[in-house]
Amino acid sequence: MDINKDRLLQVDIYETMRSSFLDYSMSVIVDRALPDVRDGLKPVHRRILYAMNDMGIVASKPFKKSARIVGEVIGKYHPHGDTAVYDAMVRMAQDFSYRYMLVQGHGNFGSMDGDGAAAMRYTEARMSKIAMEMMKDINKNTVDFRPNYDQEEMEPVVLPSRFPNLLVNGAVGIAVGMATNIPPHNLNETIDAALAIMDNPEITVMDLMENYIQGPDFPTGGIILGRAGIKQAYETGRGTVVVRAKTHVEEMDNGKHRIVVTEVPYQVNKANLIEKIANLVRDKQIEGITYLNDESNREGVRIVIELRKDVQSDVVLNQLFRLTSLQTSFGCNMLSLVPKGNQSAPKQMGLKEMLQHYIDHQIDVTIRRTQFELKKAEDRAHILEGLRIALDHIDEIIHIIRSSANEATARTELMERFDLSEIQANAILEMRLRRLTGLERDKIENEYQELLIQIADLKDILANHSRVVQIIRDELTEVKNRFGDERRTEISEADFDMQDEDLIPVEDVVITMTTNGYIKRMPTDTYRTQNRGGRGVKGMAVNEDDVVDMLITMSTHDYLLMFTNIGKVYRIKGYQIPNASRTAKGLPVVNLLNLDKEEKVCTLVPVKRESESAYLFFVTKNGLIKRTPMEEFDSIRQNGKIAISLRDGDELVGVKETTGDDEIIIAGSNGKAVRFNENDTRPMGRTASGVKGFNTDGSIVVGVATNRDGTHLLAVSENGYGKRTPISEYRLTTRGAKGVKTINVTEKTGNLVSVRAVNGDEDVMIITNAGIIIRISVDNIGVYSRNTQGVLLIHVGDDESVSKVAIVEAEAEEEAETTENVVENNETAVSEQEVIDNENKE
Repeated sequence: MDINKDRLLQVDIYETMRSSFLDYSMSVIVDRALPDVRDGLKPVHRRILYAMNDMGIVASKPFKKSARIVGEVIGKYHPHGDTAVYDAMVRMAQDFSYRYMLVQGHGNFGSMDGDGAAAMRYTEARMSKIAMEMMKDINKNTVDFRPNYDQEEMEPVVLPSRFPNLLVNGAVGIAVGMATNIPPHNLNETIDAALAIMDNPEITVMDLMENYIQGPDFPTGGIILGRAGIKQAYETGRGTVVVRAKTHVEEMDNGKHRIVVTEVPYQVNKANLIEKIANLVRDKQIEGITYLNDESNREGVRIVIELRKDVQSDVVLNQLFRLTSLQTSFGCNMLSLVPKGNQSAPKQMGLKEMLQHYIDHQIDVTIRRTQFELKKAEDRAHILEGLRIALDHIDEIIHIIRSSANEATARTELMERFDLSEIQANAILEMRLRRLTGLERDKIENEYQELLIQIADLKDILANHSRVVQIIRDELTEVKNRFGDERRTEISEADFDMQDEDLIPVEDVVITMTTNGYIKRMPTDTYRTQNRGGRGVKGMAVNEDDVVDMLITMSTHDYLLMFTNIGKVYRIKGYQIPNASRTAKGLPVVNLLNLDKEEKVCTLVPVKRESESAYLFFVTKNGLIKRTPMEEFDSIRQNGKIAISLRDGDELVGVKETTGDDEIIIAGSNGKAVRFNENDTRPMGRTASGVKGFNTDGSIVVGVATNRDGTHLLAVSENGYGKRTPISEYRLTTRGAKGVKTINVTEKTGNLVSVRAVNGDEDVMIITNAGIIIRISVDNIGVYSRNTQGVLLIHVGDDESVSKVAIVEAEAEEEAETTENVVENNETAVSEQEVIDNENKE
């Protein structure tokens, strides 16, 4: 096929794409997604209201089919999909979406559970009474009109809007590169704030908040926590408002309690909320809920949550606030279109600036309406002046009309004879004979005199700005008196960051974690103190491929730093670890932390709220050490932070809190330990990998302790042998040394598993890889020199070995000699003298 090259047009694709996208984005911003600051409406909402008004589907007329309204809108003004138009109209008719509905619906218009409205062929609608105030005086040249999409109809650029709809009903929209999210407000408060600005243009946002407009007023009620986010949004146009459901606790007949939710946060799907609560209960993230039901009806929302007798309702409620949409954040982004000449541009504004633009719009509307009424009155007065002249010379006028050949001649004669305008002459020619009666003459005269008074008054309004302002005040006050109501959303001074700490008792707990990542907490008194050599009690139900990997003690109110195999750290409160029974498996840690696919927790470090520690001291499996200032871990996001950069094949073994002048003891599986001052290691940043701290000599690091932790080192081997040795027996060397013997490793004892610093007044918990735990008083463990094997602390089976060791506070309790957890000492324990004799023989 031949191509006429002369008809080809060379274009720059970059410039073409750029201009095309800019045109598209500006169309979305100006003509679709953002509301106008003057009437608070997007084009689709404005066109719906104008079409309904034009069709006469007003508040005082019967309902009409929604499909008829939608067809009118898309046919004349909005050439888009009917679904988009219907969805916009449905939202204007939902009492949970709009604070003051602009459309009155008849039929199924959706619900808070996310149910959609019935098809438009089934539902009916009409304008609401307050929507009529949006359209008031639109036919009096109060706003500009422009041609529609096909140039066959005219549509308003903006509505007169006799109340500040942008703030009253809010707006939500996503444009290109920008979005708006304006919360709804109470009509009374918003109008009062507008009147205050009119009285005092210099008024501050703080004055408006303190005396007039408290904050957003959502149609679904709820409670706003704190005023800081409101103040920021009102001053800058951006801010976050935290909204909480309104709840109360009811006591039931059986002594149990139930939480009743009567108001939910704005834009929350109630059905999804209930499903989320049910899932949390099923996954045991929230415990104590025995019954959950939605009892909402036409009278309002009612979600019932029944609790166990032993559960504190306040604790469960705070967990619900933290984990579900019973508490949400509303991000205020007060962006709207501001007129600039013949164009509109998006602008982010605070409360006062938005109200000032609305007031300016009302001034313009009032002036244009007054000018329209003045012209109408003057035109009518002009006609009446001609009629008065005609009545004064009626005989002569009749003669001129009868003697004229046609209407045009009569009109010309009248204009020349009485100095009339063409309009006056036409009015005289069209005058009926009944106007010649005396009563009609009086009516004309009275009407003329009234018009003269009206014209003088309208001119006075245009000449005095104060009168324009007073008219706006009177009209706003009238709207307030007719449609104003009480606030629905309560504003509380409470801190929305409030946790459950004040409601949860401070108690010591045991945190355990398995190799497969199951974590739980238990009270430390779960395990009774036993004599060394006992069989222990079952501490956790584990699978065949899962063993208990970590065990620490801490307070429920302490922070728990959780270090992972890839060198990241996460932070969580002790009470946020799910509580579980002694034999329960626990909760997967991935349900608490945002871990990557191959990431797992390898070290747990409890941090007290009032800790004197200045550093965290890291020790890796291959003997690398690092000292990092504690303040670098004060702020840890939910996604964690890098704690240490690990080299290939290395992993974290221990992390200790230090003051800066502590002594560090590191032990290896080969039974050797090194002791040095932490000052030998300079402070490093979080992302550093560290320096050599212990020459492992082919073994791996199994424990780290400091001189602050205790006066003795407790060493435990994998076959259950252990002992105490004074720290003073370990000579102080420099970092990087091979160390000295801390336990005599033999085939009977097995490799060294753990080294912990103790004082002697504690209890030790020893756990095996089969999940067996024994609790022994440290005071019952003998003190021996470094080069000894120790004594038997726990019997382990053929396929068992000691996995972890934890130090807990001593428990003053008599030994429970039961067949379940303790075997007679003469059957299980090896005497200290026997151990010493065996070591001497070797």
